[in-house]
Amino acid sequence: MHNTQFGFLKHTLAAVLVLFTTAVTATTAQAPAPDFTLKSNSGENIRLSELRGEVVLINFWASWCGPCRQEMPILSELHDKYKTMGFTVLGVNVEENSSAARKLLKDMPVSFPVLFDNDSSVSKQYDVAAMPSTVLVDRNGNMRYLHRGYKPGLEDTYVEQVRNLIKE
Repeated sequence: MHNTQFGFLKHTLAAVLVLFTTAVTATTAQAPAPDFTLKSNSGENIRLSELRGEVVLINFWASWCGPCRQEMPILSELHDKYKTMGFTVLGVNVEENSSAARKLLKDMPVSFPVLFDNDSSVSKQYDVAAMPSTVLVDRNGNMRYLHRGYKPGLEDTYVEQVRNLIKE
């Protein structure tokens, strides 16, 4: 009986390790970023594939999300600091009605384009499950990093990842 329990434990542990490795790899894997076109706060349509050759940080957010509000000025500073090196931030508001987002942008202007995903089609493509969610896309159009949520200090990780992707 002891041998049977050990065998079960060994197989269970192996399965957990496979799942853990897969989850970690999925967070940093090089998979093509789904292309999309969304209308921006300036009224123009922005298509992700037209930014090929740049490092792109896509930040999915909502006006009701406290951590999103906390992160927005930091992302604006990051955009300003690295934009001359081929880097851009795209904010993607995920609310069905964009009026609250537009009001927030008047009170807290940002330097990067904000896009409106009113029908959540892009959010679904990127499997957004937390607010905010941030995806870093390399110059070849591959998703390289995914961050779900935000807490102070995460911007240091963003800076390190952005610098590394710019150097590639």
